[in-house]
Amino acid sequence: MKVKDPTGQTWRVSRRWVPWRRRVKGALEAMPDTPALGDDPISLVIGGIALILMLPFLLLVLVAGLELLLLLLVLPFAILGRVLFGAHWTIEARRGWHPSWEESAGDWVESRQAIRDVATAIEAGHLPPSTL
Repeated sequence: MKVKDPTGQTWRVSRRWVPWRRRVKGALEAMPDTPALGDDPISLVIGGIALILMLPFLLLVLVAGLELLLLLLVLPFAILGRVLFGAHWTIEARRGWHPSWEESAGDWVESRQAIRDVATAIEAGHLPPSTL
């Protein structure tokens, strides 16, 4: 649920679908833009240096892609397990996309009501304390 606090800041209050939070964030934004290079020896040296400098960013993108693939593989089983075994859902409040508060909220119905309660409190100006 997307709400705005009295100062106009956007908050998102939702369930966390998997038991963990993603650790790699902003991998694609970290990639620098590089102009096209020519085919002379100086361009080869510049390209080699650029490749060495970009290697950490390329590895970050690779790790983020592997994490996303793992998430897509595990997600159906995690959801099925939560539904079958009645696991407690964790709700979280995020400013933009950065989590700042979380709490265990019970089953599906209880977590839906908890999301509404937290969203209403944020709209009224009662911001949750930062727990992360």
